[in-house]
Amino acid sequence: MHHTVVERELELSLILSPERSIPVPARLGYRSDDPFAVHVTFHIGSDHPVHWTFARELLVEGVFRPCGHGDVRVWPTKVAGCGVVLMALSSPDGDALLEAPAAQVSAWLERTLRAVPPGTEAEQLGIDDGLAELLAPTSDCHDELWLCDPWPSDESKDGE
Repeated sequence: MHHTVVERELELSLILSPERSIPVPARLGYRSDDPFAVHVTFHIGSDHPVHWTFARELLVEGVFRPCGHGDVRVWPTKVAGCGVVLMALSSPDGDALLEAPAAQVSAWLERTLRAVPPGTEAEQLGIDDGLAELLAPTSDCHDELWLCDPWPSDESKDGE
């Protein structure tokens, strides 16, 4: 089965204070074989990039209105007249507030939504086909096997 990958490199800003931020190169990633999730990789100048995965729906909604609870919160705002999307990320290692250009995030999200339209994500996983295959009777099944109790009773037949 062919899977679609939608990626976008962009520069985010790590907000350190109202007056100070630093640029953080990042990659947005989406794969049709993991259709409910978006993946964000932050290249922070270390040997190991930082990876975050969360629901695509959270980012889609966060472009328009505040959403999310706990570890990932997303909301739109304007900075110097430009639309941005803020992402607040929390982990045991610390918290980060990141600012992304709304137009770039929206354009990338639109590509993911064309690749896998909302409501069709489960079809990408093949769950229905897998369940049908699992539940389909096979020619070597014997009815008497289905009638046997695979877990015998704990009660002893001798009355012990």
